[in-house]
Amino acid sequence: MVRIGYLGPRGTFTKLAVDTAFNGENKQSFTTIPECIDAVQNEDIDIGVVPLENAIEGTVQITVDYLVHQVRLPVVAEIVVPIQQHLLVKPGFTGKLSGVPDVYSHSHAIAQCHQFLHMHMPDAKLNFTSSTGKAAEVVSGSEGNAAAVGNRLAASEYGLDIYRENIHDYPNNHTRFAVLAKDKEIVKVKHEAEAEKTSLLITLPSDYAGALYQVLAAFAWRRMNLSKIESRPMKTGLGNYFFIVDVNQPYDNVLFPGVKAELEALGCNVTILGTYPVYQIDL
Repeated sequence: MVRIGYLGPRGTFTKLAVDTAFNGENKQSFTTIPECIDAVQNEDIDIGVVPLENAIEGTVQITVDYLVHQVRLPVVAEIVVPIQQHLLVKPGFTGKLSGVPDVYSHSHAIAQCHQFLHMHMPDAKLNFTSSTGKAAEVVSGSEGNAAAVGNRLAASEYGLDIYRENIHDYPNNHTRFAVLAKDKEIVKVKHEAEAEKTSLLITLPSDYAGALYQVLAAFAWRRMNLSKIESRPMKTGLGNYFFIVDVNQPYDNVLFPGVKAELEALGCNVTILGTYPVYQIDL
C-alpha cells in the first residue's frame, strides 16, 4: 500500500487536501514540513504532501528553502484547494468574542484572518502553532474560552464547535500543495488534471545590470508563459539570490533544452525542479 505523509496532526488543510485527492492509502502525519520531506527522502513514506503557496500570504518559505538547500526531491504534482477559515471553540462556549483571551493557529492562518481578529477580538493574544490542526488540538485540551482558527475537519476531529464561519479576509483564498515522490508513477490523484506546469531553479552568475532581463527574455521570445517568478536568498551572503520560475506548460525536448542552453551560456545554473500536472479541487 502506498504510504502518504502530510503536515499534521489531524485536521490540517494539508490532511484535507490529501483526503480529497487520494483514496484509502496509508496516511501518516508529521509535525513539521522538513520532517515530512525527510521521510520521503529516506523512503519512510512514498509520497509527501506539503503546503507550497497561499493566495493571500504567499510562498511557504520553509518548503521552498528546504527543497532547494537541504533535500532535492522532484515535485510530481500540485494540488490546489480553497481555504475556508473558521473560528473554533469548545462546546458550551457562552462568552463574547471580545472576551476570548487566546487565539491559536498557524501564522499564515492568523494572517489570513487579520481584519476579523482586529475588529472583533482586539485584546486576544495570538498564539502561533505548527498547523491549524495543532491549534484545534490545543484548544480542545485547554481550560477556559480559548479559540482556534481552522477548518471543518479540525472542528470534527477535535470535537470543537464552529462559532463563526468564513472569517478569512478575502474570499478567493486558495493554497497550492506540492506532491513530492521519487517515483511519480505511484501518484494516483482521483481527479482530472486542469493543467501542467514546470518549475525551474535558476541562479545568476553575478549581480550585473540586465541579468534578470536576459533570463526572462529566454522565455519571452519562445512565447513561454511564466505564472510565477520569485527570488530567495542563496544563504551565502547579502545580495545573493536564486530564482524559482514556474512555466505554464510541461517539459518538452525543444523549448526547455533551448532555454537551459541559452541561460547556461550566460553563466546561469538551471535545475528542473519538476514537471507535473495541476489539480484544482473543490471541497
